[in-house]
Amino acid sequence: MRYYARKLGFYLVALWAALTLNFLIPRMMPGNPVDTLLIKLQQRGGSVGPDVRRSYELLLGADTGDPLFQQYAQYLGNMFRGELGVSVSAFPAPVTEVISQSLSWTVVLIGIATLLSFLVGVVLGTVVGWRRGSWLDSLVPATTVLSAVPYFWLALIFALVFSSSLGWFPRSGGYDVTLATGWNYEFINSAVYHGFLPALTIVVSSVGGWLLGMRNMMVSTMSEDYILTAQAKGLRNRRIMTRYAARNAVLPSVAGFAISLGFVVSGSIVTEQVFSYPGIGSKLLQAVENSDYALMQGIFLVITIAVLGANLIVDLLYGLIDPRTRVEN
Repeated sequence: MRYYARKLGFYLVALWAALTLNFLIPRMMPGNPVDTLLIKLQQRGGSVGPDVRRSYELLLGADTGDPLFQQYAQYLGNMFRGELGVSVSAFPAPVTEVISQSLSWTVVLIGIATLLSFLVGVVLGTVVGWRRGSWLDSLVPATTVLSAVPYFWLALIFALVFSSSLGWFPRSGGYDVTLATGWNYEFINSAVYHGFLPALTIVVSSVGGWLLGMRNMMVSTMSEDYILTAQAKGLRNRRIMTRYAARNAVLPSVAGFAISLGFVVSGSIVTEQVFSYPGIGSKLLQAVENSDYALMQGIFLVITIAVLGANLIVDLLYGLIDPRTRVEN
C-alpha cells in the first residue's frame, strides 16, 4: 500500500509542477493574443478603439492588472472547474469546446495505431528472439530501416503512392464532409477509410523499435537459469516462450509503451499536418500561429494529464506484473 501511495504522491507533485509551468510559460512569451484578435477584427472591417481593446483584454484575461499570485490562484481555480478561457483562433468558442471537438479524432487515430504497433512489434519480437539465428532475423534490419526514416518523409511517400498515384485512399481530411457526423455506418466507415493511411504510416514507422527491443530482451532472457530449468522439466516450447521468456522480456517494453501512450496527444502534429487530419495536433499548430495562449495552455494541460495519467496507470500495473518493484530496499 505504501508503494502505491508513494507513486500517487509523486504524480500529484509532478502535476502541480506542470500546471505551474503551464501558467508561467505563456506569460513569458512575446506577443499578445489581444493584438491578434484585433487584427482579425480590423481585417473584417470592424472598428477598434480603446474600449474595444479593454473589453477583449478582460474577456481573454490578457491584462487584468491583478498581482501575479492572484492570477495564479485564479488560474488554478479555473483549471479545476474546467474553465480554460476563450480561444482566439476559433473566437468566440471556448477552449474546452475546441479541444473536445478535436481530441477524439487524435485519440482514436494515434491511440489505435500506437497500440497496434506495440502489439505487432512485441509479438514479432517474441518469435524472432525465440528463433534467433533463423531467417526471421532478416525482419529486424528491414523494420529498423523504416523506423529510422523521418516520419514526415514516409508519410509524404505513402500519400504520394497510395493517394495521389493509386487513388486507393483520400488525400486529406478525417471523413467525407458531405456526410452528417454521428454514430452511423456511413460516417464510421468514412472515418475509418480516411484514417487508415495515417494509421498505417504510424504502425510501419514505429513497429521496428518495438520488434528490436523485444527481440533483444528475449535473447537476454533466454540465457537465464529459470529458462534452462523449465526446459529441463520438459515443458513445451510454446509455454516456455510465452509464460517464462516473453513474460519477463516484455517488462521494459511495457514501460516504454506507457511513455508512448502518454504522448499520443502531442505526437499527432506531423501526422495531422501531412494528411490534413482534424485532430488536436492541427489545433495546437493553429494556436501557435495565432498566439492563442489560452488554447495552447489547454492543449498543454491535456498533454500533461495524458502523459502523467498513462505513466501512473502503467506504474501501478507494473507493480502487479512484477512484484519485485514493490519491494523496498
